[in-house]
Amino acid sequence: MPLQKQQYQVHGLTGQFCDASRELMYRRSIQESVRLEFSFAVSVAACVFGMFAIADYYLLGLTREFYLLLTMRIVVVSICLLVALVVRRWGGNDYRAWLHALPLWVFATGIILIVPLRPESLPTQITAVVVATMAFYLLIPNPLTVVTAASLYLNIGFLVAAVLFASLAPIATLLVALLLIMGSVVGFFALLRLECLQRKQYTLLQEERENNHQLHKEIAHRKSLEEQLRVVAEQDALTSLNNRGHFIKLAKDLLQHSQTHKVPFSLFMIDVDHFKHINDTWGHSHGDWVLTKIAEVCAESLRPTDVIGRFGGEEFVVALPDTSSSDAQMVAERLKKKVAELSLTEEMGKLRPSVTVGVAATDSEEADLESLIKRADEMLYVGKRAGRNQVVVCSDVVEAPDSPVGSK
Repeated sequence: MPLQKQQYQVHGLTGQFCDASRELMYRRSIQESVRLEFSFAVSVAACVFGMFAIADYYLLGLTREFYLLLTMRIVVVSICLLVALVVRRWGGNDYRAWLHALPLWVFATGIILIVPLRPESLPTQITAVVVATMAFYLLIPNPLTVVTAASLYLNIGFLVAAVLFASLAPIATLLVALLLIMGSVVGFFALLRLECLQRKQYTLLQEERENNHQLHKEIAHRKSLEEQLRVVAEQDALTSLNNRGHFIKLAKDLLQHSQTHKVPFSLFMIDVDHFKHINDTWGHSHGDWVLTKIAEVCAESLRPTDVIGRFGGEEFVVALPDTSSSDAQMVAERLKKKVAELSLTEEMGKLRPSVTVGVAATDSEEADLESLIKRADEMLYVGKRAGRNQVVVCSDVVEAPDSPVGSK
């Protein structure tokens, strides 16, 4: 049997979970409702038990037996009401079996004591015992084991008292015993069925909660996977910058926004100088490390509104919305300077990394991203041919299509 099924298995005779920890969890889950139902039921039963003092008066009058019965009823009612109050006010979250069982034993003792004080009313008392037995099982909430013990005490004690004090004949004793057994059996199996149904309902509720919890975990896991897939689809694995495809998408949106609001837009291409020499001399792992460091410097040199991506190999591309060519040149110069200040590992000697930047800017509503990238790439190669480690700026193609400006 699966472990989960064993935890929720219900005992066939007690109506409780076979697993003690599961039964404790169940008792705690119903403690609040049981506490209120118990105190109410005990209070009602105590009042009913006390009201029979009127019948005692009509049957016995102001006799010694009446006063003894009255005293007994007052004690029983007082104890039961006190227990009901304690359970209602200070029951807490811990189930105390003895406290919940106490009213049953007090009621049973009171009913048994009626026999020696009012033996002539035995036929009426037999009915009262059967009703009390059913009330024990179905009215006052308690575990089946607790109710069964109190019910056996009531029935056996009443039968013994009837034989001793009411001189009950053997045949009549047998008939009364059968009647009491029948009442106890009916009450026992009624409560057993109720306990099993309640625990099955609790089991279904717990399984539903566990399924919902698993579903939420599965949803969270799927969202995590989706986020990971999104990151993989949008980020460059080495530098954690936007990859080429995602950069193009973001840059197109920025360019369109700039054109809509009629503000300048700049873009520049960055190329790491002598990168092949780095790979050939120190290996690709060192080359990758240099790329990541330069990517960090580039990202830190930009505004939050700017977008940077790895265009491929040792090339990076940056989109700067609401930025003129002169402002873009200043950003590129600052970026170039920070790259030159990078400290490399000792084994790479005195190598100082540098970058060449090609800048293209526009304020035209007709410009497209592809043409800007192409112009920035052309400026990049102008700088490469001119000796590297410099920024080359190209103005708007409409105003000056063939007039690059170099800055060393």
